[in-house]
Amino acid sequence: MTKAELIEEVSRVVEMTRKDSEIIVEAIFDSVVRSLKSGEKIEIRGFGSFRTRERQSRIGRNPKTGARVEVPAKRIPYFKPSKELKDLVNGDESTPAA
Repeated sequence: MTKAELIEEVSRVVEMTRKDSEIIVEAIFDSVVRSLKSGEKIEIRGFGSFRTRERQSRIGRNPKTGARVEVPAKRIPYFKPSKELKDLVNGDESTPAA
């Protein structure tokens, strides 16, 4: 599903204009990004949690030339799905839908 398809789905389900739905989806995404940038974790019960993980600096190789390259330390976003979401994706019908 693309972002545009998500906006269309929100617009259809909530019976709002596409523009209003786009504002809502953008606000949610912006909130997630802002929280992750500030080091906070986001937990959505029944869906999963978003966190950042620290990657240490390391020595890598340029695949084209084979030269050694210093790769700096960085933070990466990470999503961990909830047990409920895993069960729903795997077809376990005993878990109630959110």
